[in-house]
Amino acid sequence: MQTVNIHEAKTNLSRLIDTAVTMGDSFIIAKSGKPLVRVSPLEHADADSKGRRLGFLKGQLVVPDDFDVMHQDEIVAVRWCRNG
Repeated sequence: MQTVNIHEAKTNLSRLIDTAVTMGDSFIIAKSGKPLVRVSPLEHADADSKGRRLGFLKGQLVVPDDFDVMHQDEIVAVRWCRNG
């Protein structure tokens, strides 16, 4: 959990909040090195208006390098059969 002093929190509050909401992490605001408050995102804050969360599978999926040409011969064959 990140700890920031009050001056840094005031200067970078928007960035800190965006990071907290995006990453789901809390951060602590301290004064003279003494923790004062913890800022935590609300549970529903990371969902858009339709209830979808963006980026929730980040790092869990791998797109192959040849994705844009995968099964191209089969696609062309099906297209040729339908048009031919």
